Amino acid sequence: MNEIKVAGDKLKATLKQLLREGNVRRVIIRNSSGRTLLDMPLTAGVAGAVLMPFWVAVAGIVALAKEFTIVVERDPETAVVKQ
Repeated sequence: MNEIKVAGDKLKATLKQLLREGNVRRVIIRNSSGRTLLDMPLTAGVAGAVLMPFWVAVAGIVALAKEFTIVVERDPETAVVKQ
């Protein structure tokens, strides 16, 4: 799992970038004190209207804090191994 710290105004853009990568299985968003605000499993190939509830939830939590941690769980079959 990867942890990415982002400012509130960069949260949505960072999430969009992660979802475009296509190998993300799950996204957890935590506030600066470590409290989980959103824990969303994602299925490979989800797009469009299926993600609408996800984006509504993200928009709602952006107002809650100035800094977030995004925990990203990737699909091990499609993860790129650096050598």
